[in-house]
Amino acid sequence: MTIQGFNLKPDHLFLVTGGAGFIGSNLCEVLLNNGNRVRCLDNFATGKKDNIKDLLPNSNFELLEGDIRNIDDCLQACEGVDYVLHQAALGSVPRSIKDPITSNEVNVGGFLNMLLAARDAGVKRFVYAASSSTYGDSKSLPKVEDVIGKPLSPYAITKYVNELYAEIFSKTYGIETIGLRYFNVFGRRQDPNGAYAAVIPKFVMQLMKHQSPIINGDGSFSRDFTYVDNVIEMNIRAVLTKDKNAINTVYNVAFGERTNLNELVVLLKKYLSRFDPAIGNVDPEYGPKREGDVPHSLASIEKAKKLLGYDPKFDMQSGLQEAVKWYWKNLK
Repeated sequence: MTIQGFNLKPDHLFLVTGGAGFIGSNLCEVLLNNGNRVRCLDNFATGKKDNIKDLLPNSNFELLEGDIRNIDDCLQACEGVDYVLHQAALGSVPRSIKDPITSNEVNVGGFLNMLLAARDAGVKRFVYAASSSTYGDSKSLPKVEDVIGKPLSPYAITKYVNELYAEIFSKTYGIETIGLRYFNVFGRRQDPNGAYAAVIPKFVMQLMKHQSPIINGDGSFSRDFTYVDNVIEMNIRAVLTKDKNAINTVYNVAFGERTNLNELVVLLKKYLSRFDPAIGNVDPEYGPKREGDVPHSLASIEKAKKLLGYDPKFDMQSGLQEAVKWYWKNLK
């Protein structure tokens, strides 16, 4: 993957926290393929060694097993680093409702540790995974970066606090930060298993087993589903932009279209039926709404286009076809 107008020079050392996770492992792979040195920090709470097994033989790749809740691990990870791509976090709204303390320890305490370590190491720029959950109960559509509502979950609070800390560190200590508000990212290596699996891989696995996917609510809730390659592009653009007006701020990372859950199931059945026609006969079932869920999510990506030159290549349907092919090949 190459980004027009940017040169990922091989003399850069990148730290990817959560580098064995879904998004982190994809970032590590692209950075290595462009000749960079990459250090991965992960405690494997949610990341998987299988995600980075093909990267381990690369002499430019370093795995550091550690926890962002441990300041010494963060300090060690940041030594000699040019750029931090901070992906490590405990995701999932339901998980944060069940266990808000751990979500706060990882997402807030761990984030602060990483900011401190990056500051002390003289890191050039700190790019971090923010979240569309920050928009909370704001009903305006599309979501514009400077208009947010009140958080609807402990997870949303932690991700908003990240933005506040990043802003303060930029103003107080001069460290360059950019926050990327991810909107429902999906794609290769996203884990379909576990109680907090994201909706797309979870539905894919259920349909592949001829099981009815369970839709929370009536299926009318909609999301701006965003393919992982668009997210990788934004991270790289955020790291390497030289425009001073483009730093120390936050951006939406999405495609700018929304799909409801009923439409999602129809598309998944269509694409999976190419491999197994029987999947076309599997119908969804409906359950109660999920506590803390935002009804509708749609991003404005105008700010990212204007300041970073963001040009997402994958709409939801083209990304979904790529993801389905990957799941069928790797998980069937």
